[in-house]
Amino acid sequence: MKRATIEHGMLIASMAFLFSVPWLVPAIADRFWVNVIAEILIWSLLAASVNLLFGYVGLLSFGQALFFGFGMYGVAIGVETLALGFWPALGLGIVAPVAMAFVAGIFAVRLTWHYFAIITVVFSLIFYFLALTLKPLTGGDDGISFSLPATFKFGGAEWGFASETFQYFFILATVALCLYAMRRLLGSPLGKAFMAIRDNDVRAALIGLNVYWLRLTAFVIAGFLAGLSGALFAFFGRYASASYMFYHVSGEAVVWAIVGGSGTLLGPLVGTSLFILVREVVSTHWQHHALIVGAVAILIVIFAPRGMVGLWRDLMDRWGGGEN
Repeated sequence: MKRATIEHGMLIASMAFLFSVPWLVPAIADRFWVNVIAEILIWSLLAASVNLLFGYVGLLSFGQALFFGFGMYGVAIGVETLALGFWPALGLGIVAPVAMAFVAGIFAVRLTWHYFAIITVVFSLIFYFLALTLKPLTGGDDGISFSLPATFKFGGAEWGFASETFQYFFILATVALCLYAMRRLLGSPLGKAFMAIRDNDVRAALIGLNVYWLRLTAFVIAGFLAGLSGALFAFFGRYASASYMFYHVSGEAVVWAIVGGSGTLLGPLVGTSLFILVREVVSTHWQHHALIVGAVAILIVIFAPRGMVGLWRDLMDRWGGGEN
C-alpha cells in the first residue's frame, strides 16, 4: 500500500475524530480534554508560523510570541477598553500583529542565521518590557480580563465562546482554514519561491527573485498566523497578559515545530499535540513535568532529526509503503 494512501486514510480518521471531539471525548474521558484539544489547535497555529519561516524560508524566529501577544492585546483592548464587539475586536487582534510584523520585518529580514534569531528576540523583549511598563493600557503583570461578547446574534438568540461546543468548532474551523490556505500557498509560485530562497538564497537572487521582499512577505504572513493564534487564545482564556510576549513562548513554538517536523504542513500540529498532551498527563502526577518534556524533545531531535512526520515517512518508505 502506498504511503500516500495510508496518510490519506489517517487524515480522514483524524478529521472524523476532531469533528466528534465535543461528544466523543466526554463519553470516554473528562470533558476537560475538549478544552485541551482546543488549546492544542490554537498553539499549533503559533508553531505553524515558526514552521513557515524556518521550514520553508530558512529563517529561525524566536520572536513569534511578540505577534501572539499583539493578537491577544488587540482583542482584550478592543473588548475591554474600546467596547468593540467580537468581530471588530478579532479584526484588531489580527491587524495589530500584522502591522507589527511588517515594521519588525523591514529590519529583521535583512539579516539571516543567528543574527535574524537575535533581532527577533530583541524585538520581543522590547515590547514585552514596554507592555509591563504601560500598565494603564496593558494591565502590566496582572494583564487584562474581559467579558466575552457574542459572536453571532440573530433575533433574541446569541452564539459565542460562552458555549464550549461553539468555541471548539470556531477554533477548529479557523485552524483548518489556515492550514488549507497554507497548503495552497506552499503549492503556489510564491511558496515555491520561498523554498528556493530556503535552499539557496544566492541562486534565488540570480534567477531574478527579490529575496528581501519575499522574506518580508513570509515574515508578515507568519505574523498573521501568530497574531490570529493569540487572538483566539485571548477569546479562549478571556484574558491577555504580557507574559505571553516573552521569548520563552517563542522557544516552545520552535520546539513544537522542529519536533513535529519542520518543512511539513502538519508537523507543527503533531509536535504541539505531543508536548501539550505529555504536559497535561505528566503534570497531574509529577510537578517537574518539564523534565519529561525536555527529555522527549532531546530524544526525538537525536533519533528523528526530521521530526515525527519525517520519522513516519522514513518508516513507511522502509516498510514498503513508499510513494513508488
